[in-house]
Amino acid sequence: MHEWNDSQPIYRQLRDRVVAMILDGVLKEGDPLPSVRNVAAEYRVNPLTVLKGYQQLVDEEFVESKRGLGMFVKAGARTLLLKGERQKFLAEEWPRVYETIQRLGLTPEDLLEDGATRRSKSKTKKEER
Repeated sequence: MHEWNDSQPIYRQLRDRVVAMILDGVLKEGDPLPSVRNVAAEYRVNPLTVLKGYQQLVDEEFVESKRGLGMFVKAGARTLLLKGERQKFLAEEWPRVYETIQRLGLTPEDLLEDGATRRSKSKTKKEER
């Protein structure tokens, strides 16, 4: 069962999940989006809610609707999303992250060392599978 948070409308959260799937490469350019009916049943939401989330992606030109066939990820969508999400991160999240780094007195070396440690741990876990 998927949990929804109260901070934003469900259609927006659905839209954000599709965006994450595109950014993560789960959905590639030209791939169909899961059907509105399937998503509505899986997430236990009204099909109109799913459609509203999908329509937002169409309005933003990341997805196109092909009559009778469904919704598909548009060519160039991932590149556009990356650009937009990077700008959003730098404008909204990075200032808070940077402030925390400063407050804790972390150095670039601390951050790089921790990042390298995390990467090697995740590689080891993947190799164990």
